[in-house]
Order: sequence, then C-alpha cells, then structure tokens
Amino acid sequence: MKKNDKRVVIELDEWRALEKHHQAVRSLHLKEMFAADPGRGENFCAEACGILLDYSKNRITAETMDLLFSLARALDLKGGIESMFTGEKINSTENRAVLHTALRNESGKPVMVDGEDVMPEIRRVLERMKICSEQIRSGEWKGYSGKPVKRIINIGIGGSDLGPAMAFQALRPFAEPGMEFFFVSNIDGTHLAEALRDADPETTLFIVASKTFTTLETMTNAMSARDWLTRSLGSGEAVSRHFIALSTSAGKVQEFGISPDNMFGFWDWVGGRYSMPSAIGLSLMVAVGPDNFRELLHGYFLMDDHFRKSDFEVNLPVISALLGIWYNNFFGAESHAILPYDQYLSRFPAYLQQADMESNGKSVTSEGLPVKWQTGPIIWGEPGTNGQHAFYQLLHQGTKLIPADFIGFARSQNPRGDHHRKLMANFFAQTEALAFGKSAQDVCREGVPEELVPHKVFPGNRPTNTIVARELNPCTLGSLIALYEHKIFVQGYVWGINSFDQMGVELGKVLAGRILPELDPGRECSGHHDSSTSNLINWFRGNCRD
Repeated sequence: MKKNDKRVVIELDEWRALEKHHQAVRSLHLKEMFAADPGRGENFCAEACGILLDYSKNRITAETMDLLFSLARALDLKGGIESMFTGEKINSTENRAVLHTALRNESGKPVMVDGEDVMPEIRRVLERMKICSEQIRSGEWKGYSGKPVKRIINIGIGGSDLGPAMAFQALRPFAEPGMEFFFVSNIDGTHLAEALRDADPETTLFIVASKTFTTLETMTNAMSARDWLTRSLGSGEAVSRHFIALSTSAGKVQEFGISPDNMFGFWDWVGGRYSMPSAIGLSLMVAVGPDNFRELLHGYFLMDDHFRKSDFEVNLPVISALLGIWYNNFFGAESHAILPYDQYLSRFPAYLQQADMESNGKSVTSEGLPVKWQTGPIIWGEPGTNGQHAFYQLLHQGTKLIPADFIGFARSQNPRGDHHRKLMANFFAQTEALAFGKSAQDVCREGVPEELVPHKVFPGNRPTNTIVARELNPCTLGSLIALYEHKIFVQGYVWGINSFDQMGVELGKVLAGRILPELDPGRECSGHHDSSTSNLINWFRGNCRD
C-alpha cells in the first residue's frame, strides 16, 4: 500500500492494545452485552445511502470499536483512501492506479492519471454504450438477415462475467421484456451449448469481453460461437452484425471479424472484478436500459462519496471492514458468510467470493515480505431461506465461528400474499437466534427429556451484521456493491497487502497450456509431471471419446 507499506501492523501499539482487549472480552456473551446496554441496538447502528447497518449483534464493546478506529488512524487509512481516489499508483506490483471509482464519478471534478483527466473518455464510452444499447433494445440494430436481436449472450470470465451476471439476476424486474440474456464463462462446452440451445442465429448477439482478446476460456467460447453462427448463416460476413467486443486490442478484435465500430475499450486502472461500471457492463445496460444503468452508477457514487468523506465512526465500509479484521485476526475466524434474503441476489455471494478472495487472498505484503498474520477470509453463502435448510445447522451448533452478513429489504419486487413477511420473519429470527441461542434451562422448561437436552441447546454468541434497505433497485444495488468493494480495500490496506493484483491465478493457466497438447490422442506424456498427473493424463487419453 502507499501510506503504510513500511509499518508492520502487528507491531503497532494499537494492534497490541486490541490483542489485550480481546483477552478481556472474548468470553463475554451477547446476552450479557445486550442486558448491560438497553440501547445497544441503536448505539451500534449506522445508516447511509439508503442502507442501514445494524452491527449490534457483534462481540464488541464501545471500547472495541474505539480501538479498531485507532488502528485505522494509526495506519493513516484516510490518506490511503485519498490515494486511491486521486489516482496514485497503489497497485504497486503492476505500477497502476486503481480508479474504478472514476467510472461512477458524478462530482463533476476531474480525475487525473499521469497528468490526464480520464473523465471525458469515461463519459464518451458511456455515451457510446447508451447509443448501442438503445439501438439493440429498440430493434434498430439488425442482424445479418435484417432481424432484430432477441437473445444476448455475454461471453467472459471472472470480472467480465460475474459482475454482469450477478447484476442482471439482481435487476431482473427492470430488464427489457421479450429479450433473453445468457452469461457464458466456463470453458466446459456445456455452458455455451446450453446458451445456444433453441437459439436463433438470426436474432442472437454475442458480447465478448476480454481486455487482451486472448483469454483462453473467453476466446475458446467466442470462436465456437463464431463457428456456430457462420455455419448457421452461411457467411463469415455475419460476424460483424452479431458480435460486439469489449477489449483494448483493436488488432485482435478486427482479426476475429468484429468491426472497430462495435468495439468498446476500457483501461488498465480498472481491475476486472471492479469493472462492471465500465464497458464490461454493456450487456447489463442492454438488459435494464441506460436510465437504470445510470441509477446503478449513482448508487455506486453515493457510497463512494460516503466512504471518502464520512468519519470512521459512521462509515459503513470502514465499520464492516474493521469488524471483519476483529474476527479474522483476533478470534481466528476463517470464513465469512454472505446471506441475502432476496432471491434476486442469489449470485451475490459468488460475486463477492471473487471480489474478496481474489483481492485479499495474499500471503506477502506489498513489499514482497511474508505476512505474519491472517489475511483474506473464505467468502461463501446462499440466499435465505434455502440456506436455513442446508448449512445453518453448522452456524448455530457447529464448532466453527462464522461471522455472517444478513442482507434484506423492506419491500419485495414481487409482493404475493404474506410471502415477504414470512421471509423477513425468518431473516430477523435467525440473527436473534444466532446471537442469543437457547440455554439448557430454557430447553428443560419446555419439558424436553433429559437425554435430549444437550442436543437442543443453542450456544448463541454467533456474530452477525444486519444490512437492510427499502428495496432492491439499481441505485441500492450500486451502493451495496460499493460498500463491499471499499470494505475489501480497507482490509487489504490494514493488512499491508496489494488488493489489486491477482498473480495467484496465473500458475494453473501456464501449466494447462503445457498439458493441453499432451491430451491429444496418440501423444505421449512429456515426462515432466509428477507420477499422479502423468497417470491421470494417460487415463484421460485412454477414456476420452477422441
């Protein structure tokens, strides 16, 4: 990081104070904390951008939070935040600025990178996206045979897929009726095959997202899609009317057969997992329309502004991040559950898996030294109430401490009888049950046979955050995503790691490239592998259809 890269966090007085404090409070139960402070629910609560964060059901006291805020100040977190927003090259390993916030900057102020204001170009790309999406939505965009587009297939992987796919699912109520949207990422041919099932090539449009236009998975799927299209329509000229590229490699795009007019660029200071507000979000803009996409960007901006300007004590991303550090580094919690009580957010946990684990899954500092403390947690989750009938057993009575975020809304996009009240009754009940549990005395009073009492005891004291908003709409979604983006940044900053590279995804790709030729029939294994890998390659060659 820029500001604190030479300060070893675990050697700070503020860190040692937290260690001492943890010893003093670790055995406290949430029952005791709520009994001692009748106003606890109001005292540990913050609201901004239409989102309410109730963090009272955490194993914290006022002193805990004061110590955490002191740690953040000792590391000059405020200065670190400014470094990101002002375009300093805080991605030290790649010598890049980190400016996804510029993509949704509504302040009217310039954002400088290497002496150049990037805002005019951002606005130009957004305007081109708007024109393109309106042409597709209105039917003005015609395919090779003169028919309008009915099916959009977004081809990408990682941030070029997870963001648009998650947001499309989240904003389905706002999507254009009469159009179908598919998101293909896996190199497994089944993923593309299912997207092409029943597809009419005359009305299908592919959006291929790859910065270099060389990403193995994306380009394999794109070339297969091109083969399907040209075979079906009988002409290679059809490609220019049925493919759009999101890339920075004009030469590769043209070589593929896509017109430069149908290419949208983005910038190296936007990481893939933060890129949805850029051209990577074109498929989403087509789905929900430019106005709703603008509302999404507005929601991002509101949270960006809150994060940058608000005091730590009321700052939603900072509070969330510091609570995560409290459990990760002092209680030894290894994972964090994301539990949205809205079916439209079913892909949100998977989206945050990449955002968090690719960012903070690091074991060296920004200076390349081994870390001596825990960094990023395992992120996982499923929508409620499905999860209640799957893994909540472990949350309530298991041996693992798993902090969890419960995300819910006051209003449903699909009001139907008392469905939403029942959903939210479960939502509130679960956080209460996890916090307070059920004692052996309570179980006995219910007349439970003595031998069953231990099985029906709930220890409680399981920490949760409750995150609620009025409804899930484009603006709310933007603010919610930005909240987690900035939470991830704060945690990486405190840990002294670079949250903006992803070197760990490269080794498997390199080895796959070496193994691929060896899977061809008749080829011999190179002998450069371990005995397990060699045996497995030989088994595959003997059993594959080829």
